[in-house]
Amino acid sequence: MIPHLIVLTPEGLYCPAGDFHIDPWRPVARAVITHGHSDHARSGSTEYHAAAAGIGILTHRLGAESTIHTHAYGEVFRFGPVQVSLHPAGHILGSAQVRVELDGRVWVASGDYKREADPTCAPFEVLRCDGFITEATFGLPCYRWPSMDETISDLLAWWDRCAREKSPAILCCYALGKAQRLLAELKLRVDRPVYLHGAMHTLVERYREAGVDMLPTVLVSESPRARDFAGELILAPPSATGSPWMRRFASASTAFASGWMLLRGNRRRRGYDRGFPVSDHADWPALIDTIRATGASTVLATHGNTDALVAWLREGGIAAEALRTELGSEE
Repeated sequence: MIPHLIVLTPEGLYCPAGDFHIDPWRPVARAVITHGHSDHARSGSTEYHAAAAGIGILTHRLGAESTIHTHAYGEVFRFGPVQVSLHPAGHILGSAQVRVELDGRVWVASGDYKREADPTCAPFEVLRCDGFITEATFGLPCYRWPSMDETISDLLAWWDRCAREKSPAILCCYALGKAQRLLAELKLRVDRPVYLHGAMHTLVERYREAGVDMLPTVLVSESPRARDFAGELILAPPSATGSPWMRRFASASTAFASGWMLLRGNRRRRGYDRGFPVSDHADWPALIDTIRATGASTVLATHGNTDALVAWLREGGIAAEALRTELGSEE
């Protein structure tokens, strides 16, 4: 049996021939990072390699003192006999798939990815390979995203209703990737300022510095304490719900933007008035289509509903297995 080019070690995914790790969860000598979410980009390693488009995010995440080598998408660099290149994953700004080639064999570690168009990042690039490491965050057939146009139209209708009722519209979403995507998608349709929880500000500015066009934003903290924010849209992290920060928004309507909101039970359990299914991950059809498009004969599934995906792939004759990693999901 030909050994895998990428294997699982206690530190994370590892390429023995090139002596480097991919998104390690413990400090290592050489780390190749797929993107800036905290479960994939962790501090403490000696040196990092990542896509140039995400340098602002990684510097924020890892610290300015970290040694980060950046590479353009498609640029080939070497670790010993192994050729490595980074290619767009379509997940968030600067997200990348890691292509590894040795003696004509190609493996790809996709990190997190999505196939939908997103104005904040480069679109996913299909890479032909022998082995493909895929996420499975939404690896169940029930997860099929509606179009972004439909979802944003629903979001705007909710915002307009809140304006008529003179209620603040508080939209909870994750601070890296989701907030910026929503601001960019809204910019394509309206020209109204949006208010931000303080935890959102720095990462939104990192996207602006990278040239991403988004709606203008104002920090909630810069408004007078007596302001009621009637009819305004406010973006906040999920951790803000139930916190003292929420007390300044009388009679607010709350919503959550996440792939989990596709299922109504998830919205009810989390206590939001509305849920908008916006995800930066591939849904079930996109996972299947992507795996097929790679032509991979070996598929390793990580973090998420791996068992369902692996079972489906095995039924189709693909050698598939689940990897129990310490990677998670910001969703």
